[in-house]
Amino acid sequence: MAYFDAASTEPLHPQAREALIAALDVGWADPARLYGSARRARMLLEQARTEVAEALGARPDEVSFTSSGTQAVHLGVLGTLHGRRRSGRRLVTSAVEHSSVLHAAGIHERDGGSVETVGVGITGAVEAGAFREAVLAEGTALACLQSANHEVGTVQPVAEAAAACAEAGVPLLVDAAQTAGRMPLPGGWSVLAASAHKWGGPAGVGVLVVRKGTRWRSPLPEDDRERRRVPGFENVPAIVAAAAALRATVAESAVESARLSTLVDRVRTEVPRLVPDVEVIGDPVVRAPHIVTFSCLYVEGEALLTELDKAGFSVSSGSSCTASTLRPSHVLEAMGVLTHGNVRVSLPRGTSAADVDRFLTVLPGTVRRIREEAGVKL
Repeated sequence: MAYFDAASTEPLHPQAREALIAALDVGWADPARLYGSARRARMLLEQARTEVAEALGARPDEVSFTSSGTQAVHLGVLGTLHGRRRSGRRLVTSAVEHSSVLHAAGIHERDGGSVETVGVGITGAVEAGAFREAVLAEGTALACLQSANHEVGTVQPVAEAAAACAEAGVPLLVDAAQTAGRMPLPGGWSVLAASAHKWGGPAGVGVLVVRKGTRWRSPLPEDDRERRRVPGFENVPAIVAAAAALRATVAESAVESARLSTLVDRVRTEVPRLVPDVEVIGDPVVRAPHIVTFSCLYVEGEALLTELDKAGFSVSSGSSCTASTLRPSHVLEAMGVLTHGNVRVSLPRGTSAADVDRFLTVLPGTVRRIREEAGVKL
């Protein structure tokens, strides 16, 4: 089976597995206590915090560990808005943010705040000038912009957005789930959220970074854990493994990201050549190295995913209706591109050229069969 869904979750990095097994034996105690085993757990936790901070360009005391990237986003958005209530009740986001940002924005609106959504162009990138104009409006308390889109891979103009936020005196929250460990992070952000299982760490570990000087107040009942930012007992072994995976991924990123980007370029070039009526989506150049998305006309995305699964390929789709949402992808709708017959291929560390070649061999016949069964002949 060729696993091509790294944007959902990256397979566990070998160094993360080794670190997790070792930490299970020595990092199981409560790091808040004072006896020997607890002190060892605390040392492991703080060492992991230092390593993650270094990889993300932050200070250790700015880093908190959460139970997921989604929780990190929720706490980042709602906590910053809560801390800046006196500055305004206005939240600015792009139209293609992850659902975790949109759900937090919905809570903010129900609490009496307002949300301005900045649209994107055909490639999925927000227009920097429009974002700046939105941020400069009176009463803006927070702006949110992802580092790269999770469905189509387009990298957002974070540096320009950060400059506009600095001009307006507004903090910028960056959801770096798709790029942390894979690509250098632009500076200028005030709050950052990331998720360990996206870079080869274990699931169940998120990262919330709040820069010194950023007003932030927990929207949840206070707890003594994680500098009063995140309630609940820290999963020290998983956090240690997450730090090990991030350290390893950063060390490999220059070579591996370039290699994966070359394979993605091959998919972007060959799919429209081999399959009629296909739209390749997202920016062809300014993009995450591991993601490529395309839509096939006259094909239901779910049917295509099922057939590709039978053929030995794990891919995902942001297309049309899913059982959980019964609505099209908000990202593809915002871009104004085809929402049906959509396939996202996201390559994990170690993907071989042979697997990509096999995918390009299998795909044309699979699409043709689905179209013929639907009565479409091209």
